[in-house]
Amino acid sequence: MTLALAADAKRPMTVEDLFRFPRISEPQISPDGKQVVYALGNVDLPGNKVVSNLWIAAADGSSPPKRLTATEKKDSRPRWSPDGSKILFESNRSGAQQLWVIETNGGEARQLTHLSTGAATGVWSPDGKSIAFVSAVYPEFSHLPFKESDARNKQRIDEQAKNPVKARVYKRLFFRHWDDYVEDKRQHLFVMSADGRDPKDVTPGDRDSYPTSTTFSVGDDFCFSPDSSHLIFTAVPAKDEAWSTNYDLCRVPCTGGSSEWENLTKGNTAADGAPSISPDGKKLAYRAQRKTGYEADKWELMTVEIDPSGKFSGEPQSLTKEFDRSIESILWTKNGQSLAFLAEDNGRVCAFAVGEEGAPRKLNPPDFAGSLATPTAGGGAFAFTVARMSHPPEVFTAMHDGDRLVVKNISKASDPVTAELDLPLPESVTVTGAGGAPMQMWILKPPGFDAAKKWPLAFIVHGGPQGAWMDAWSNRWNPQVWAAQGYVVALPNPRGSTGFGQQYTDEIAGDWGGKCYEDLKAGLAHLKAQPYVDQNRMFSAGASFGGYMMNWFQGKNAELGFKTLITHCGVYNFDSMYATTEELWFDEWEHKGPPWGGNRESYEKHSPHRLAANFKTPMLIIHNDLDFRVPVSEGLQLFTTLQRLGVPSKFINFPDEGHWVLRPANSAFWHREIFAWLKTHCPPGPK
Repeated sequence: MTLALAADAKRPMTVEDLFRFPRISEPQISPDGKQVVYALGNVDLPGNKVVSNLWIAAADGSSPPKRLTATEKKDSRPRWSPDGSKILFESNRSGAQQLWVIETNGGEARQLTHLSTGAATGVWSPDGKSIAFVSAVYPEFSHLPFKESDARNKQRIDEQAKNPVKARVYKRLFFRHWDDYVEDKRQHLFVMSADGRDPKDVTPGDRDSYPTSTTFSVGDDFCFSPDSSHLIFTAVPAKDEAWSTNYDLCRVPCTGGSSEWENLTKGNTAADGAPSISPDGKKLAYRAQRKTGYEADKWELMTVEIDPSGKFSGEPQSLTKEFDRSIESILWTKNGQSLAFLAEDNGRVCAFAVGEEGAPRKLNPPDFAGSLATPTAGGGAFAFTVARMSHPPEVFTAMHDGDRLVVKNISKASDPVTAELDLPLPESVTVTGAGGAPMQMWILKPPGFDAAKKWPLAFIVHGGPQGAWMDAWSNRWNPQVWAAQGYVVALPNPRGSTGFGQQYTDEIAGDWGGKCYEDLKAGLAHLKAQPYVDQNRMFSAGASFGGYMMNWFQGKNAELGFKTLITHCGVYNFDSMYATTEELWFDEWEHKGPPWGGNRESYEKHSPHRLAANFKTPMLIIHNDLDFRVPVSEGLQLFTTLQRLGVPSKFINFPDEGHWVLRPANSAFWHREIFAWLKTHCPPGPK
């Protein structure tokens, strides 16, 4: 069969296909660099869950991957022991999330932890004798010996389950995070022997020793000291945690015992986190921000000399102070003379390397540039995931062959599904936005696109607002699924987007309906000028900040021309948003204080609810009960307003979802409802 015939045999992607793709994550390369272990999940749509097992593959691709664990539950987050003989992982096999271990040559997995409060995020000590992990416990019991404290925790949990009164009582803020009621629990670090004996709470007290917000979490958020005697970890602010971003690196002995933790970064009142020890044990790398209270400030890569116990013996130095991108995950090279890191760069996630001297340089092997990568190192080889808008994540390795870097796809888990589908490649265009600044935008045309015909437009705005549309795969807002319905999909990266320089990111603050809106109008104008875009069939959709922008569009649509709008978990009223969200630092940075402060105008100037008299566009609203970041009251206010005005509108509420729709059956329903709404208000397909 010719290539042309093979291409013609492919079909557009369906919503059902989205759940057929395996979901790969957390590749970890063995200490000798010869094997890679990773988690591979398969969606059980009727069961409304993802079943995940661990798989192992030869790093050089010389043999096909094989399944290491066998469960109908969820095995995840594998970590090799220092000698490479065992793999530690998380699993809910026994009900609650606990730590398990399996020999790398096979056999049955063995449960290591049995905490009443569960256990997660296991990390090996360098000497292989200990394991540290996280558990959310009641702090009032945390100074007691483990058996007694665990029994008291279990008693409290059992009493609450049996009590017919389900009232919650709060004495401070941050009693809920994103989609979970935390109440009075605290996330503490525990250390136990490698065989699971003698767990001990080493961070007792009424404070979290692990990030309570994903905003400040990337990769591993704690590590052992080089001599395995101490833990270095990302600690939540000691006070004002609901409106402070002063996360610090702290250090405690593995014997524990005190709630007074040594603060290693007390000189920085902004966030610090993600500690990583160099292979020779002489340095610590970590991420740091400079602006107090600003969650989207640029993350810099810091290094500092340490002694064997992890205590700072020098002054921290920034390796990326002049580098105008924000650092994500960090990786030491095998010789410890340089570091690799990830950073968003012009709509892609790229890998960079930097040493003690010189500027960061992009790592660009042919199949790596422009990829979404999560690198891990072992024996001089790298393992990472690669994903693009045209294919979901796969596990790749990069191995040196002399001066040449050989990159291979060693998982190939999605090949059977992608072989059936026509998955177009995105195009990148740049338009002139507000003030003459360039704005990058992805355009994804539908399968079977014919430029001689007129196509409807899907104009989708990303969340954040400090985020970006990347050339990457998503299981939630997947552009391929939208394009396959018969729409030209536009994915603009306006002011506030990350990966285009920190100034570009910063310029959204306090100006949500300003320069960002002008950028989006410029992108829309570019699309309207394309002969293949049907200006009588255009819609816009977005979630989180993108949902806010849909609400703003609702009041401005006379100058935009959208036939319908779809808003998911978006801000509607800045006053009520501030008073009901949990992360107050976000709004206080955006508006330079609370609503009663000196910048009252900021809460009013760009609040969509003030434009309600202009609302006329049919609108689909989706908002969920467990969304504590942008609470459900925002969606309810909008729906009430639209209904009272007589504007065609529909409200979809998921009581068991938070800011995102994650459960497979809910996700399938979400897609079906959206595309059914669009068939009525902005029909797909060419004309």
